[in-house]
Amino acid sequence: QVQLVESGGGLVQAGGSLRLSCAASGRTFSSNAMGWFRQAPGKEREFVAAISWRDEDTDYLGSVKGRFTVSRDNAKNTVYLQMNSLKPEDTAVYYCAADRFAMRLQPSTRLTDYDYWGQGTQVTVSS
Repeated sequence: QVQLVESGGGLVQAGGSLRLSCAASGRTFSSNAMGWFRQAPGKEREFVAAISWRDEDTDYLGSVKGRFTVSRDNAKNTVYLQMNSLKPEDTAVYYCAADRFAMRLQPSTRLTDYDYWGQGTQVTVSS
């Protein structure tokens, strides 16, 4: 049984930081890209960040570049999202996900490329 479990969300003031973690079990995703998505109330789920199986290959939503960093620890089967300089518009439920294809050349920004999802963790940034 494949399971992705997210943690690290919470309530912070604007300018603060959080680190989200996503631990996978039931399957090793060392050869799969991992992504982070978020969904704010009344909005569609959107791509935030992704990291390929070659962890030097990353991609980010333009509005989070320079503030968020995605990383992975394959030995722990875990992916992280370090979020700095948080803004109220970052408020959303954040989800981690695993690409269904092993060894994709570049990390995908497409929601439909991800078949395994975590339960989501709430991030709330107050002004």
